[in-house]
Amino acid sequence: MAKPQNPKQSLQSKVPSVDKVLRQDAVVALAEIYGRTLTTHAVKIFIDEARTAIQEKGEGAFGTLSEASLILSLNNWLEQKSKPSLRPVFNLTGTVLHTNLGRASLPEKAIEAMVSVAGAATNLEYDLSIGNRGDRDIHVEELLCELTGAEAATVVNNNAAAVLLVLNTLANRKEVPVSRGELIEIGGAFRIPDIIKRAGAKLVEIGTTNRTHYVDYENAIGPKTGALMKVHASNYVIQGFTKEVTGKELAPLAKAHDLPLIEDLGSGTIVDLSQFGLPYERTVRETLAGGADLVTSSGDKLLGGPQAGLIVGRKDLIRAIKKNPIKRATRLDKVTIAALSAVLQLYRDPDRLAERVPTIRLLTKTEPKIRATAETLIGTVSEAIGHKYKVSVVSCQSQIGSGSLPVEQLASAALSINCVGERKGTALKKLATAFRTLPVPVVGRIQDDALVLDLRCLEDVETFREQLGKLHL
Repeated sequence: MAKPQNPKQSLQSKVPSVDKVLRQDAVVALAEIYGRTLTTHAVKIFIDEARTAIQEKGEGAFGTLSEASLILSLNNWLEQKSKPSLRPVFNLTGTVLHTNLGRASLPEKAIEAMVSVAGAATNLEYDLSIGNRGDRDIHVEELLCELTGAEAATVVNNNAAAVLLVLNTLANRKEVPVSRGELIEIGGAFRIPDIIKRAGAKLVEIGTTNRTHYVDYENAIGPKTGALMKVHASNYVIQGFTKEVTGKELAPLAKAHDLPLIEDLGSGTIVDLSQFGLPYERTVRETLAGGADLVTSSGDKLLGGPQAGLIVGRKDLIRAIKKNPIKRATRLDKVTIAALSAVLQLYRDPDRLAERVPTIRLLTKTEPKIRATAETLIGTVSEAIGHKYKVSVVSCQSQIGSGSLPVEQLASAALSINCVGERKGTALKKLATAFRTLPVPVVGRIQDDALVLDLRCLEDVETFREQLGKLHL
């Protein structure tokens, strides 16, 4: 006599096979869009989930296996999985050069240059004049020398790599005196002492956190000293009873002992920012003119270009750096070089930088202009979020970000969204999440019991406005 079949086993037998589902016309159409491999993987997942649900819920789980339900679920899953992980967002945090949000937005000229070389063979390391191998640095070196007054230049993939490469080339197994007030840590736990160690050099701490004197450097120099180094104090400022030895003051000491003087400017700028009404920041040209032998800086901060580390200075030192095997490990690709070259070209016309370079444009945007944008949006935002929230235009302070001028703030305006009822914390987190799940995610900041959307960096106002109708609360 046959053993009675378990009711749930009977239901399991009704679950369609993967092959049967894949033969359905709607699934075939999905495979044409998303590829057979990914579609098959998705079908297997949903079939497995259905079997598990039947085991737990019985016949009630069959709703998920109806043709309409299954096709909808597959389509949503495949669409979500096919979206790129890296996406544009609206940066309304109030930090212009936000490391987590990609720092500088590139100028149109840089984007055009990237596209022009991305899909084709290029003369990246090919000298067209002689028909032989060339040097990829040639596409930016002349521009960097022209704009900074340096004898020579080279580029790597970021400023951390630039510092590592310089120290490994010039001070491997040697000592490097650095003021305790300059032993910085910036985002992502990047620490100067760690970089010096990884470069193969030995850090010699001199002075104190707030005061370092010329004699401290003088006393630290010995037979094992490889270089003198100064580091821009990114992300903080020491005020009050302080003393710093400038690069200009250190240059004669370095020269007397035949030591290279290295200055890491961090963000770095190649124009005087005060001409745009921004706080003064020492330029790369001024640093070299003050006696530095090598200067390192970033490409994607105040310069407003792609992520890169710029090394400029003495020709003999740059030549040695280029021979270091680490240079090859940290070199730039053709797309980044194209973007960097295009950005540097724009600096040949400083009068139009605020018009052409987004970083300069955003940093120089005036509070009245930002407030006017906020006033045009308050009604649309209020309608989109409903009666549980109240929207108002408020004054606020933006910051430059990424260690650039850390204590300087820029007058700005924002939309401040407050929760009307109780449990404000939960409601605000829900609201912030809803903004982040829009087609172009909106990233603001929660401050003083409100979701604050600083509009300094909002340029595509229409896209922002149009997508508010898709806000789900």
